[in-house]
Amino acid sequence: MLPDTPRPESLQPGEVLWLTTTVNGTRYEEVVDSRLTLADFLRGQLRLTGTHLGCEHGVCGACTVLVDGDAVRSCLMLAVQVDGRSVETVESLAEPDGELTPLQEAFSRCHAVQCGFCTSGFLMSATAALREGPVTTPGQAREVLSGNICRCTGYAGMVQALLEVGEGAPGGE
Repeated sequence: MLPDTPRPESLQPGEVLWLTTTVNGTRYEEVVDSRLTLADFLRGQLRLTGTHLGCEHGVCGACTVLVDGDAVRSCLMLAVQVDGRSVETVESLAEPDGELTPLQEAFSRCHAVQCGFCTSGFLMSATAALREGPVTTPGQAREVLSGNICRCTGYAGMVQALLEVGEGAPGGE
């Protein structure tokens, strides 16, 4: 513990401070630099490398995670902004024994992945959307996927995967 480390209420560039957050159901209390992005915190400090950094400008969506249930670009968010909040990464989707969610299974079955770099962002965006309600039309599926970029698949498999699980349980789980 570093008792003299400030809390996030008084951020100054370059200072370190305490961060208390829950990531994938585990509570963390960490010291972070005030300029550290959430993506770098997840990958570097917590070693959760399923969140990928593509453009680092919030355009590609590869870094999408859920913060308090909302899909966000972790490359655009500072780690200190999740103080007291809950974060879910792609690592939270599968069961501890490796059993995949219906959404992950549908992505595999529908060949919705090729190189896999963007897949975690798509899965997190789709999970957030499915928790809000069913995805039942190709147009709705394309809207869900529109915030993420893939250079390999052509999106047809992802649309099909979303439609397969769209009427199922919330979050494709």
